[in-house]
Amino acid sequence: MVDWLVVCAVSGLGPARVQQLLTQMDVEEIRQRLEFEPQALPLPASLLAKCHIDFNKVEQALTWLDSQPNHYIVTLSDPLYPPLLAQISDPPQVLFVKGSIESLVLPSVAIVGSRNASRGGLDMAADLARHLASQGFAITSGMATGIDGAAHKATLAVNGTTMAVLGCGVECIYPKRHLNLYQDIINTGCVISEYWPDIGPFAGNFPRRNRIVSGLSLGTVVVEASRKSGSLISARLAMEQNREVFAVPGSVLGGYSQGCHDLIKNGAKLVESAADIIEELSCLSDYHLEQLHLRHHIQDNAICDLPFHPLLASVGYETTAVDAVVEDSGKPIDLVLIQMLELELQGWVAAVPGGYVRLKRS
Repeated sequence: MVDWLVVCAVSGLGPARVQQLLTQMDVEEIRQRLEFEPQALPLPASLLAKCHIDFNKVEQALTWLDSQPNHYIVTLSDPLYPPLLAQISDPPQVLFVKGSIESLVLPSVAIVGSRNASRGGLDMAADLARHLASQGFAITSGMATGIDGAAHKATLAVNGTTMAVLGCGVECIYPKRHLNLYQDIINTGCVISEYWPDIGPFAGNFPRRNRIVSGLSLGTVVVEASRKSGSLISARLAMEQNREVFAVPGSVLGGYSQGCHDLIKNGAKLVESAADIIEELSCLSDYHLEQLHLRHHIQDNAICDLPFHPLLASVGYETTAVDAVVEDSGKPIDLVLIQMLELELQGWVAAVPGGYVRLKRS
């Protein structure tokens, strides 16, 4: 982990440049060269002259990590790093996560849109979020006012999982009016950022964070957007990432949905209800789902073929730690967490403090 933090603490060395270096060497070698022989790195001399490692950032990040049990630093080589996000061209090498780490491996749909949304737009975002969450999808958005907030709140209302990707550090609550929402998201889902925990909400951060919103998700839904809406950045990035893009049509008057109409004209799927989204995502190839270890009930619980027995045999009627389930079952932790969620949804186990317990079924 420290190697990744050191590399990310170098000024002027962004995710895309680091990704290029990783095609030629591993992160440990990058760190060694940065510290002791930077001239040996295949980088322009003008960039090398600006490179400076801020070790104070590394120390502060490690202190933050140890300060609370729900603080996590997830690196690109971590098994819990979101598999879809790792596929984009410039994935963040480090994610700071506050809340439930298990949220990262759930199949996700992004819902984005206008900050100044109409009542109808807010209601539509909430309706989509509720139905998608009830089908086992995590709902990802940016915790902004308007459509983002409506999607987060509706997901929480049905006890679903929601993830907020911030354009600031995870210790900076922005906008301030979403303090309670921030706390609620942490309690059941998580807040995520590639920025150091105490970084403020600078304007340039928000367009960059949108690649994470779309990158985490199987598809991005734009509910209400004018032609100048920042949510269209998420839609464009989703297209570039070869993800599904959905758009909700609206009135041709007022310009509140012009961006959505443009998306539909350019190939985005028109959405009238959550069923339109679920139908499209259920058509993803079996290979794609296998690659991502995403086993969830998109269509019907009856078709779910989770391998119950290896996991159930590892869970007792007393509290069983996740580490024990992983060790006993012989499965990777990301797959165990996904399958345990399925078993929980189907009433085989219950999540309790410290792990899981097996439920007695008549």
